[in-house]
This record gives sequence, C-alpha cells and structure tokens, in this order.
Amino acid sequence: MIQAKTRWNLAPWDEQADAAAQELSTALRLSPLAAKLLVQRGYREVAQAEQFLRGGSEHLHDPYLLKDMREAVARIREAASAGEKVRIYGDYDADGVSSTSLLVHVFRELGLHFDYYIPHRALEGYGLNKAALEKAAAEGVGLIVTVDTGISAYDEIAYAKELGLDVVVTDHHEPPARIPDACAVVNPKRHDCTYPFEGLAGVGVAFKLAQALLERPPMELTDIVCLGTIADLMPLTGENRILVKSGLERLRQTTNTGFLALAESTGIELPSITSTTVAFGMAPRINAAGRLDHARRAVELLISDNYDEAILAATSLDMLNRERQRIVEGIVKEAEELWAQKQAQALEAGEAEPAVIVLAGEGWNVGVIGIVASKLLERHYKPVIILGIDGESGMCKGSARSIEGYDLHAALTACDELLDHYGGHQAAAGMSLHRDQLADFERQLGELALEWLSEQDWIPKTGIDLECKVEEANLQTINELAQLEPFGAGNPSPRLLFQGAALADKRTMGKEAKHLKLTVKSGQAVLEAVGFSMGAIADRLIASSTVDLVGALSINEWNGQRKPQLHIHDLFSGGVYAKFPEREHFGQVYQMLRRMKRAPLEGLAKRLAELSGWPQEMTEVMLRVFTELAFIRIEDGIAIVAEAPEKRELSTAPSYQEAKSKAEQLQSPLFAATILV
Repeated sequence: MIQAKTRWNLAPWDEQADAAAQELSTALRLSPLAAKLLVQRGYREVAQAEQFLRGGSEHLHDPYLLKDMREAVARIREAASAGEKVRIYGDYDADGVSSTSLLVHVFRELGLHFDYYIPHRALEGYGLNKAALEKAAAEGVGLIVTVDTGISAYDEIAYAKELGLDVVVTDHHEPPARIPDACAVVNPKRHDCTYPFEGLAGVGVAFKLAQALLERPPMELTDIVCLGTIADLMPLTGENRILVKSGLERLRQTTNTGFLALAESTGIELPSITSTTVAFGMAPRINAAGRLDHARRAVELLISDNYDEAILAATSLDMLNRERQRIVEGIVKEAEELWAQKQAQALEAGEAEPAVIVLAGEGWNVGVIGIVASKLLERHYKPVIILGIDGESGMCKGSARSIEGYDLHAALTACDELLDHYGGHQAAAGMSLHRDQLADFERQLGELALEWLSEQDWIPKTGIDLECKVEEANLQTINELAQLEPFGAGNPSPRLLFQGAALADKRTMGKEAKHLKLTVKSGQAVLEAVGFSMGAIADRLIASSTVDLVGALSINEWNGQRKPQLHIHDLFSGGVYAKFPEREHFGQVYQMLRRMKRAPLEGLAKRLAELSGWPQEMTEVMLRVFTELAFIRIEDGIAIVAEAPEKRELSTAPSYQEAKSKAEQLQSPLFAATILV
C-alpha cells in the first residue's frame, strides 16, 4: 500500500450545484468539468460566470469610490499646476517597486516635477522614516505620495507636517486604529471606505490613482500592475483578475524596454508567459534588489527607455537573484543542521521534539529569512520562525511562517512581553527580540501549538476541487480550463481527483530515476501522469491495480504532438478504508440526505458517491452509521431522514467503530508508507 502524504479534502458538491453547472455549460458552451469548476469557485449565475471569464476594462470600478481619492487627485493636480516638487515614496519589495514605477510613468505623462525614494531595507527598514522626511524637506519637496506604504505612519506623517511637507497616502495594508492625518489616505481596506473590492495590491491602488488622474484606465501599464499583484500574492479575482489578465496579454507582446531586457537576460519566453512565470521568474529577480542591495535598481529597470541601460540592470538583478539563492541555500543548510541537533537532543532526553521550529543564527541575512522559513515549513510542516542575530547588540530580527490552525499573530500577541516589535497575520509574521529571550520564546510558542492544534492539524491538507474521470481529461477540456486563468492566490490551478484509475503502465524517468511516469486508463480513455521526485515508489506500485491521483491537468507538447498530462500532487494506492472520512465529510453526506428527505435505498449509496466524491463502499458505511444512530430509518426499501434526530456521536455506531478500526490498521506505520516529495 502507498499512503497519501496529505489529508485530502474534496470540496462538497450537491444537486443544486450540479443544476447550476448544467445551466452554465449550456449557456456558455463549456464542458461539464469547466462549468463545475466555475460553480465551485462561486460563479453560479450565467452573467457572473461570463464576466469572470471574459470581463475587461469596462468592468473596472470608478476610482472615486475610494475614500479620499478626490482629495488625493486635487492635491497632486495642485502640485502640478504650481510646479511643486513631488516625491514618490515606495517600498523595497516587488509590489512597492511596481507601484513606484507605475507612478513614475504616470507623473511623466502629466509633466510633474518629481522624483522617487525607496528606503534601504537593512539601513532604514520598512516605511516612512523621519530621516528620509528631513532629507525631503531639505531638498525642497513639497508633497510626498506614498505607494504600498504609509497607512501605519501616524507619527511620521505628523512629523512631516511639522517640516512643512504634505503627504498623500496610497496603501493596501490593514489600517491601524488611528489613520494618519494626511492630505488624503487612499486604502480600500479602510473601515470607512465602501469600495467594492478590497483585494488590490499596492500597485493596484496606485493604478486607481492613475485612472483618476488620467481620467481613463491606463491599461498600457497593466504589465507593471500584473507583476506587483502576483508577487504580493493578492487574490486573482475581481479587479485583480482583469488587471493581471490584461497585463499578461501585454507582456506577451510588450514593447516595454525593461521587461524585454529582463526576459532576454533570464531566458523568459514572453509570448508564452503565464502567472507562474511572473511569480517564479520575474518577481524573485525584482525582489532580489531590495533584499541584497537597493530596490532602486529594479525601479530603474522598469522605467528605463534605454535598452543598453536596461539590459545591464536586468543582468545585475539576475546576478543578485543567483546570489540570493546561494545565500538562502547556505542558511537553509545551517538551519537544518540546527534543527537536527534539537531533534537529537529531544530524543536523547526522552522528550518530544519542539512543536514549533525556532532557529537563530548570527550573520543570517534578514532580507531572505522569510524564504528560509517557507522552505523549512514545506519540508517539516510545522510553524517556523527564523531569526538573524546581530552579534554586537544581541538583537534578533525574525520572520515566521505557519500551518493551518496556528495563528502566528495570536501567538506573538501571547508572547508580547518577550518581544520588542511584532506584526503580521495568521500565516506570516515578523518580530524582533533579544537573544536572551529566545529560550522562553520557543517554549511559549511550543506550548501554544500543543494547546491549539489537534493530531490531525499536524498533517498537511490538500484541497480538491472536483472528482474527474479519465475520459474527461481531454485536450478540449484542458483548453476550456485555461479560460479560468490566470491562476494564483484566490484562484488556484484546479486540483482534480482521479479515483480508482486503472494503472496501465509505470516507469521512472530523469537522472537517477528521480521522477515517476504513470499511464492510467478507463475504458478506451488513457491519461499520462507525472510525479516529480516520486520515482522511489515506482517499484511499490502493482501493475493492473488501481490508484487514486490528485493533481492538475496540463498539455504536454513534444515533437509536435499535444497530449493531456496530469501533474501529480499526491497519490494513494491500497484500498478504500485507508482514506477514512472525517466528521465534516459525514456531515456533508448527511446534509445531502436531508435535502432529499426520502429516497429509495436501492442505488442511494451510488448516488451519494457520485455527489460527494467518496467511494460507494464508503457511502454504504455512512448509510449504515446513520441508520444505527437513528438519523435515518428504512421503511419498505425507502430511506427516510428523521425530522429532529437526537444528537449522538458518530463513534457510538458499531459500523463506524468497525470501519474506523480497519482504517487505523491500514494507516499504521506497519502497513503504510509516506511519500516524501
């Protein structure tokens, strides 16, 4: 048996969803699978789904729906009329670089007297700072326009006023209780702002300011908007979807000097660029400038009209990114060694290993520790805090990444007496503290993890959109699924379940047989599936057996041939009971029964299996459990749902106990093997 490496969570599906999908399929001429995915993503109405698939700039919102937009536009136009010097003040990440670059293009078009400023990550830190404001005042700046920063700079903006500087804030981060007293504060997340879409990146807010200033949506700048939005992991829904989709189309035929140079220096094929290319090809190189040097290098690239200068800047960013990768690899290696030592110490002491990974090292570059934390999270699936220690002061600056169920912000709040500063949200955070507090910090974080997390929470979860049949995985369907692109945060690549697929062929490929290639079939339909870094399990797969596969569909092009292909995310082989439903899954099936009220018992398990995605053998178990608990009763071959059943635990049903016991046996280390990818 080969056990899945994650918990599979198949999204619920019912008859109402099925009816909505059929309507979309007919009205929009989509394959049933594409229509079902639209419904799963929340687009049930035909008009709503059509706008999602085909919406353009005509669906962008009025920028003046953003609170303080009129005041922001008025103050900038006043500066333009008076010839007043304006300074764009940005951030050093890819969103801040994109926001700054976009306004540079817009202010050039408007003929403003302006320049831009981005603080140095290591020397100045994030956001507005008083020294930078003093410098602006000394250099004759009258107005500062922030992008991707400023919403928390209450004291700094008050100081700017004392210096005679006006400030217009454009930002997208969560607002604090006190909004800065600026000329204008434009942020869709303001509690007193009724803008219809809160998910804009910093560059998206800058775009809305540009739209208001130019009195038109500057779609020619959506390539820059696309970069910042994807890099900042903003949801690719609503306005972001329109802007990113337009940006990708522009990038495929761009005349932007900076993007052309970046593509040439890195080998990016612009005509076939996708959101994935932007996320993993462009964004890391733009971010590398702010992490290791200064972000103005990246701004210079995106605003350049000189190709020779641009290719030098792009090559420089590529070299910085390679250096960033080298530094990350080095820190990851050191961090893994420290973690192995902690595990060994715990084993020697007869204790459990720490529940939260807290690792600190002198000389660790604080510009990349967030990347290191993410890599350790992927490998170990535990909350991770990586800290760089200043050898002279003993102060530690850290970055954290978390798993589902462990709220980093809440955990840091509980430890606030140990911290100098902290901030963030559930999944990611930053903090600073003295090295003398590290031991107590690690202990408290671990105690909270053991208190908050259940046994199941330590197993990563894979969300699955829909069950798919092998015969549905054809070129036409995959081409239709491409209409849901761009994929990313808020609109992930569809993850599909192929259940009980017959294994027709298996082999390994690549150096040292590292990767797995399978051929599965159903009737006459055949599908190739590739599992990267899964080659080690090939010998344990039994020919002519069945497998359950979770993955994403794509098209494999080779020697002029195009074939459907599944990129395997997870795999299971070994019997129905090894994936046992949790309480929520029983609840979903029971709600399906409640909507039916009564139904013939014959064929009911099969019908529930089709609706829920669980195998028929498991829905038969569920029906027996519901009967034993008196949630349903059987009369003359009809299953009737009880109107007001008594609340009872699933574990009190004999059929549940029997099935659960069988599943636990199959899932024990004696019988199961985890796939490490």
